[in-house]
Amino acid sequence: MIGELPKTIKVGEKEEPIRTDFRDILNVFAAFNDQDLSVEEKAIVCLRIIYKNIDEMDSSLYMEAYEKAMNFMEMNDSKKDSDYNEPKLMDWEQDEQLIFSAVNKVAGTEVRSFEYMHWWTFLGYYMGIGEGLFADVVNIRQKKLKHKKLEKHEAEFYRKNREMVDLKTRYTKEELKEKEELKRLLGI
Repeated sequence: MIGELPKTIKVGEKEEPIRTDFRDILNVFAAFNDQDLSVEEKAIVCLRIIYKNIDEMDSSLYMEAYEKAMNFMEMNDSKKDSDYNEPKLMDWEQDEQLIFSAVNKVAGTEVRSFEYMHWWTFLGYYMGIGEGLFADVVNIRQKKLKHKKLEKHEAEFYRKNREMVDLKTRYTKEELKEKEELKRLLGI
């Protein structure tokens, strides 16, 4: 029905109840960013977070359930596989404070204070973000990725706020151990 926010996803022949609060979806994205989880483990975390009754679902439906969960998280936007290979311009965890500040401005209130907010409502606010600090940061990231020259004020902002603008590289536990061992060997 027009204007209704989905609370179920049809998997197989059954409407499966799902978790729709924006915090749940952000937890899925946090799992997707976890370098210590395999692709399969990330998919399992996604299914366990999204579907309330995943343990009752026939495992032969897991792939369909995963694809439909991804569609739900993207507001049914059908993305091509090539879209997923694009360089990231934002990170839900790293940019959390910038994102919430911008979303709160659009919503006119502190959205984290709500006990519940449907993911699509939150995403609607997110898509309404206009000019501001978060948009400036993303714009600079985009220009840098495309090797475009920054305007004078952007270059100045970047010099002063490099930590905020540069997306952090995420390392697995093993990679971090290797880096620490190398530092130890080099006496750094």
